[in-house]
Amino acid sequence: QVQPVESGGGVVQTGGSLRLSCAASARTFSNIGMGWFRQAPGKEREFVAGIIFNGNTYYADSVKGRFTISRDNAKNAVYLQMNSLKPEDTAIYYCNTARPRGSTWYSQNDYWGQGTQVTVSS
Repeated sequence: QVQPVESGGGVVQTGGSLRLSCAASARTFSNIGMGWFRQAPGKEREFVAGIIFNGNTYYADSVKGRFTISRDNAKNAVYLQMNSLKPEDTAIYYCNTARPRGSTWYSQNDYWGQGTQVTVSS
C-alpha cells in the first residue's frame, strides 16, 4: 500500500506561489498515475491535478494555467507548483495514487496522508 507524505504548504498572499512536494514509496512508482487533491473547510475533497506514467498531465478547470504537476520517478516524488494563488485555493492538499474516471480523477488507495495546509490571504 502506497503511503504518500506531503510537504511544502504555508501561508501566502493572493498572487503568491508555493511548491508542494510528495514522497510516495512504491516499487512500481514509475508505472502509476499520481494526483493532487484538496479539501477546503466544509467541502468534499476534490481533484486538482494528475500525471500519468508517461508524463501527460491533467488539471481541474479551476487551476488550469496556474498550477503545474510534475514527477521525478528516480526520487519517487510528485510536485505541484502553484502560481497566482487565490483565496479560494485555501485547503489541505493531498497527493495519492490516482487514475482518471470520466472528466475527473480518483484515488484507488484507501490510505490518505495528513496532507499539507495551504492558506492564501486576501
